[in-house]
Amino acid sequence: MQNSRLHVSTHPLSGHFLTDLRSTSTTPERYRVLTHRLTSVLALEATAGMDVRDVPVTTPLQETTGHYLAQPIVAVPILRAGLGMLDAITELFPAVSVGYIGLERNEETLQPTEYYFKAPALDGAHVLMIDPMLATGGSAAVAAKLLRNQGAATLSLICVIAAPEGVDKLLSADDGIEIYTASLDDGLNERGYILPGLGDYGDRLFGTELIGTGLVS
Repeated sequence: MQNSRLHVSTHPLSGHFLTDLRSTSTTPERYRVLTHRLTSVLALEATAGMDVRDVPVTTPLQETTGHYLAQPIVAVPILRAGLGMLDAITELFPAVSVGYIGLERNEETLQPTEYYFKAPALDGAHVLMIDPMLATGGSAAVAAKLLRNQGAATLSLICVIAAPEGVDKLLSADDGIEIYTASLDDGLNERGYILPGLGDYGDRLFGTELIGTGLVS
């Protein structure tokens, strides 16, 4: 699958971290560390083309010219799993502003329902929408529309893995969005889960899949 707006990371660390994220033996504690590290790699790739502005700077030896980012950055995690990626963004970009989008997926229809949306001013900002999994693309398409309506002009999605079905839907729904991911997986099963995938990201990230198994009280 080729599209100039789909960027699949070729950095060796992306595959390295993703392998452990897929593994059933990875604990929630380790999952959070890996999510932070992989998000950092993907965020650097997603912002590599940002404009900069020149500024004068005084070194201990002489005057020279440096540069700062020309645009503010806004990070918008899609709840709840997107929260696990947020710390990596705020660590890389301390001045980042943060919005939130709450979407729930109906497990029968697979359609997203909005239950929360709050965003800072988006005019002139580089907006990074963050959600670890792009599956059917329905939630991402709804989220992108909300952000566009709020004034987002430059919009990217950072996700850990993506399915071709979700990529097609999102790129069709938004003709300007860029997608940055560590893997384009094979596709979706009958329940809308990505294959080979890595399970339910939110459950694995927050340890909720262990509740009721006797492993968590």
